[in-house]
Amino acid sequence: MYATQPRVSIITPSYNQGQFIEATIQSVLSQTYKNIEYILVDGGSTDDTMDVVNRYRDRIDFVIHERDNGQSDAINKGFRAATGELVGWINSDDILYPDCVEKIVNLYRQHPEGAVYYGAVLHQINETGAVIATRPVPIPNRQSLLTQNYELAQQGSFYPTRLVQKVGYLNENIHYCMDLDLWLKLLNYGPIYACSGKPIAGFRIWGQTKTSTGGTKFLANIREVLLKHGASPYSKSVLKTQYYTFRATMKQTLLTR
Repeated sequence: MYATQPRVSIITPSYNQGQFIEATIQSVLSQTYKNIEYILVDGGSTDDTMDVVNRYRDRIDFVIHERDNGQSDAINKGFRAATGELVGWINSDDILYPDCVEKIVNLYRQHPEGAVYYGAVLHQINETGAVIATRPVPIPNRQSLLTQNYELAQQGSFYPTRLVQKVGYLNENIHYCMDLDLWLKLLNYGPIYACSGKPIAGFRIWGQTKTSTGGTKFLANIREVLLKHGASPYSKSVLKTQYYTFRATMKQTLLTR
């Protein structure tokens, strides 16, 4: 039935996010595109995450439930198990919209030489799932990430599995911006293609996301990755991390006075 439809592997890394993971699972299972391999990698959650997962276990192709060495390690376990032609991950507090994979596969069929396929517009959602912002994320090429703006849209992005293997998967020593590092590696081997128009995924903003809690460590991690991949210390991308670091430091100083 799926002879002409490339298999797409989706990985969900999970740890103690039982309040959100059902929405994530449902968003994958409700895709209009059907040739999907779903892999869920849980790092030994102690909340009700596995109770939720077990309700859907007969519809999830592969469940790994064991301790890991962090998010990058968990995603890499999924990458190594994946058998799809394309692969991507959706975190256990984010969601894909029903036509996400269908749109990505159509883009892939039109441009099979690509290294990254993603949605150029992203919804930000809150704890209840309501849309609180719509964010355009234009990324023309690798150089723009290094020199202009490092921000990307990981939610709803997919990559040729062969290239993920070729670049050595995620760097497990990177705990905050492993997605940026992966994109910069992948884009050495092909261009980036975007689904324009309506968002194909939602990024949840809440108090315990890495984006919310990482602070200056997150920014330092981004700066380190940019410089490692050849960005100038004076590029807009690197200077942006320094500006936000200064602002965060000043804010913290005022709060502690």
